[in-house]
Amino acid sequence: MKRLIYPSPVEISKALERPSAGIGDIDIIVKEVLARVRAEGDVALREFSLKFDGFAPASFKVEESSFQEAEKHVPEKIRDAMRAALASITAFHTAQLQEPETVETTKGVKCWSRDLAIEKVGLYIPGGTAPLFSTLLMLAIPARLAGCRDIILCTPPGKDGKINPLILYTASLCGVTAIYTIGGAQAIAAMAYGTESIPAVCKIFGPGNRYVTRAKELVQLEGIAIDMPAGPSELLVIADESANPSFVAADLISQAEHGTDSQVIMLTDSRAMMEKVQREVEEQVMKIGRSDIAGKSLANSSLILLPDLDECIRVSNLYAPEHLIIATYNPYIHASAVVNAGSVFLGNYSSESTGDYMTGPNHTLPTSGYARSWSGLTTNSFRKRVFFQEVTARGLRVIGPATELLAGAEMLEGHRNAVSVRLKYLNDEQN
Repeated sequence: MKRLIYPSPVEISKALERPSAGIGDIDIIVKEVLARVRAEGDVALREFSLKFDGFAPASFKVEESSFQEAEKHVPEKIRDAMRAALASITAFHTAQLQEPETVETTKGVKCWSRDLAIEKVGLYIPGGTAPLFSTLLMLAIPARLAGCRDIILCTPPGKDGKINPLILYTASLCGVTAIYTIGGAQAIAAMAYGTESIPAVCKIFGPGNRYVTRAKELVQLEGIAIDMPAGPSELLVIADESANPSFVAADLISQAEHGTDSQVIMLTDSRAMMEKVQREVEEQVMKIGRSDIAGKSLANSSLILLPDLDECIRVSNLYAPEHLIIATYNPYIHASAVVNAGSVFLGNYSSESTGDYMTGPNHTLPTSGYARSWSGLTTNSFRKRVFFQEVTARGLRVIGPATELLAGAEMLEGHRNAVSVRLKYLNDEQN
């Protein structure tokens, strides 16, 4: 990891830059995938699956029997742990289901809204080097709680051409209605436009590599809703002298192992803590199975010494991390100053890993600085709000004249007349 000692604003800005690949090269590939899948459907899907995944199934849809078979390959202890995670995630996301109240904005004018489930949603779960069934829990549970009618899943196969049993079992556990063996930008294209095998959906959810993320961004420009631009994982830790350097190092490595384009940063006001964490990172990273991946990610990451914790918070808000751990003597004080972060973990015992699996809040979060304006997923991400309003005769007499004035000021005579004819009718009826 890079070490920065009381860096200048320019040096801080440089250190906070996310790892990037050539967007132009990615765009060329992704735009071709989107255009061809839209025009050629399953034919293009099979070609791209062979090209990028090395496998194209005879049928993209996974048979129902495969769901049931998968359970036999998942150890009972893992199934028990999954059910415990499901209970926590369900409890947190159920609490978000609150029907809005009816409001009388003026005498005779009532307004209310209803939250309705998005009928068809598509979930994307990456394949790659780890079966991210935890992300499937975080997507499928709120989708089911929201009442989505169709919940489809697209995920790429492993090298054996099969979907990991953990993914299949989790899908069955969470109420996914259909699974398709397809990954990459072509999976996003299939869910966006629909093909002979895979139905189009109303909104696409889930993280992925740069090609998947760019595909989601491009289909959004065409009016297809997405959850958020969720790219490579990132973690920022703020640690003072009270932090446990072993814990901090473990947290940094836990996110670095996601992928070579992940990024982790530690901000501290203690030079001694910086040195201890660096030593711990060097020792611990060699003990994990994904040390090669984590090592490349750590090369894009930094340990930064700043004058005080207030400056640490300022820099963190500037970075707007996906995950933020505050390991300080009194984390609640510093947490109150956080304005940009996807999910915040307080204290020495709150590892990001527990948030990934067991605590309950969603771990599908905005990355790449999008936490400045985006939120992590909630149950309401799978719903849409419809507004209702009722104006009685009494209410129209109250707000009608002001409406006429405002419509006239905008020179929209038709708008004004729609109110005027009603007011005239009420006046004529009264007389």
